[in-house]
Amino acid sequence: MTSPELTFSRYEDVTAALADPALVPPPATPGPYGTVAWLRSAVARFSAGEPHAWRRALVLADLERLDPGELRVLAAGGFDPDLRLRVVRTLARALGLADPEAVARDVKAVARAYFEPAPDDPAADAAVARLLPAMGDDDPETAANRIGLLVQACEATATLVEHARRNGGGPAAALRDDPPIRAMRRSAARPTEVGGTVVPAGVQVLLDLDAAREPGREPLAFGAPPRLCPGRSQALVIAEGILYGSSDPADTSRPPAEEPCSQAELAALIPQMIDHVLALAATWTAWDGRPFLNADGRTYTPHKAIRRVTDHLLDHWAELEARLAGEPATADHWHASNVTTPADLVPFTVADLDEARSRLTRLGRIWSLRVAALPERQLDDSPGAGWSFRHIVCHVARSGSYYVDSVGPIGQQGAV
Repeated sequence: MTSPELTFSRYEDVTAALADPALVPPPATPGPYGTVAWLRSAVARFSAGEPHAWRRALVLADLERLDPGELRVLAAGGFDPDLRLRVVRTLARALGLADPEAVARDVKAVARAYFEPAPDDPAADAAVARLLPAMGDDDPETAANRIGLLVQACEATATLVEHARRNGGGPAAALRDDPPIRAMRRSAARPTEVGGTVVPAGVQVLLDLDAAREPGREPLAFGAPPRLCPGRSQALVIAEGILYGSSDPADTSRPPAEEPCSQAELAALIPQMIDHVLALAATWTAWDGRPFLNADGRTYTPHKAIRRVTDHLLDHWAELEARLAGEPATADHWHASNVTTPADLVPFTVADLDEARSRLTRLGRIWSLRVAALPERQLDDSPGAGWSFRHIVCHVARSGSYYVDSVGPIGQQGAV
């Protein structure tokens, strides 16, 4: 007999249901080791409570090994029209698996039987059996959750790319307007209440993510706390790599063209850029939550633009100081424009604007004082390996404008 079902379609109700520990993913029925049924019963996605916590930790450990820049480069390579194979191959290579091509084929076979209970699928079961030793770990739980990570990326990330292409916007816009996941299911492990509606134990709950979408609210395709998809940032990196390639136009390896100017004029360049940044940012409190797609196919939001300006100022300041001290510059590990993080998608408030003003104004003054204090000969004959300090200052100033101009003044530029 089928359990009764309740549907929730308001944003507040869906997020409340996702946060309710009484509402858990429908439990998977275990099966023999090495089958799809066994896999479903061993992964974080279909778990709750303590098993979910430690299985999720296994997935997070794998994700933390992935460098966003490398992931985007891998995603940008090749022209395989099969997006599912391309997504899985990208992740398999980034994880260091021995045969990414074979892994991609088997993961795609598993995916068709993974998400909902299905009749026996011998081909999918055989694919699970082949994948287990290919995961590079003898622990069955670790291997199972690595397979689960690949299977979930196979479908969700590939669909995200398909929807972004279909609608002509970036991945962040697709998450908002045409999400790859339209609904989620939960089962009431014990009686609870959602939005004033009593949910008896045993009732199945359908969360209509599509109907729950609201302008300016964080998209729900990646879930909501405390069960946010752990791979959401990596999914966006892979999607943007497939759609737009691997490079950040503002982070070029070629030195920028520079205009002849005096040392005083050079010292003023970055404060002038910051004035431009803050003038635009003053309009961003009216942002409606829709990301912008710039002319280079990059997704930007107010928070992402400020993040990139700040990171760039710190990165090259650290380089300049290290070179002056005769030390090697420390490599940065910024996610750069390769990723649009969940934090980039939240509203830009008056408090955020005040923080940006305080932070960036001080950074601009540090740059101005440092450039003005340099011996003039060091501007072009700079110590250490790399661009001249004059090149660096020009690059930082122009890149900062690039980031914020990708958002522009809110109210005068349409979002995607």
